[in-house]
Amino acid sequence: MKKLLFCIGLILFVVFVVDAQKQKPLVVFVCGDHEYSGEETLPLLAAVLEKNYGFRTKILKSFPDQNAEKNIPQLEILAKANLAVFFLRWRLLPAEQVAFIDAYVKSGKPIMGLRTSTHAFNYPKEDSLFNFNRFAERAFGAPPGWDAFGHTHYGHKSSTDATVIASKKMHPILTGVDSNFHVRSWLYRVLPNYPVKGADWLIMGKSVNPDKPAEDQPIAWTWQNEYKGRVFFTTMGHPEDFAVEAFQRLLVNAIHWELGLAVPKIWPGKLDINIAYRGIVNSK
Repeated sequence: MKKLLFCIGLILFVVFVVDAQKQKPLVVFVCGDHEYSGEETLPLLAAVLEKNYGFRTKILKSFPDQNAEKNIPQLEILAKANLAVFFLRWRLLPAEQVAFIDAYVKSGKPIMGLRTSTHAFNYPKEDSLFNFNRFAERAFGAPPGWDAFGHTHYGHKSSTDATVIASKKMHPILTGVDSNFHVRSWLYRVLPNYPVKGADWLIMGKSVNPDKPAEDQPIAWTWQNEYKGRVFFTTMGHPEDFAVEAFQRLLVNAIHWELGLAVPKIWPGKLDINIAYRGIVNSK
């Protein structure tokens, strides 16, 4: 009888632990950019989410390396995600993989995008997936591809001064975020057509040492897309940005906000995320 009770107790404990794990939000990071080492920075952010905030995370990467434009394995796990975070650049994924991304967007679940996700896909005109090049507009309210409506930047030697919009300082995502900070990202031009109407601008960027006359641009915003999905997008995302405490806290706050959770009131301090800029390199 004692053995039976012990076995029953053990089974109930295992069921409890498994159920508790299922209750933790699952954040899926989808990485595939040639230039900015998202496959290195985002796993470090994911580790912080697991250790400090009890989230579950999954990292999906282009295979076999960041230059592999046609394969990101295991995208089917997006069906189980509570939040998907995209850092993509000019992918050419097959239709069966794109279908998992498309289904996630249409599910109305929250979605986040970083920097080159404005030009996540680059299908030729004759491809049946050509219209998916406008993914960023539909998912994030961002420009629909590079050089679309003047979506460019102000030179690789420039950087960006970021300023929180004063009227938005009380937004939960901006909790504890410095009103002014500097990032290495060269400023992306998105105005005048983007972000789309209805987006809530949070942070403005001013180009430092631009290679052409530069206008201040929104660099972080929220939105609700047509599928009622809660959106956070930022044109920041250079690997050196991840070493900036204000940017770190912005992302952690945004992830909580997107999941409908209270943003952390206590901040443990600057995170150890230090990845050097690699740029675009050819695969060996």
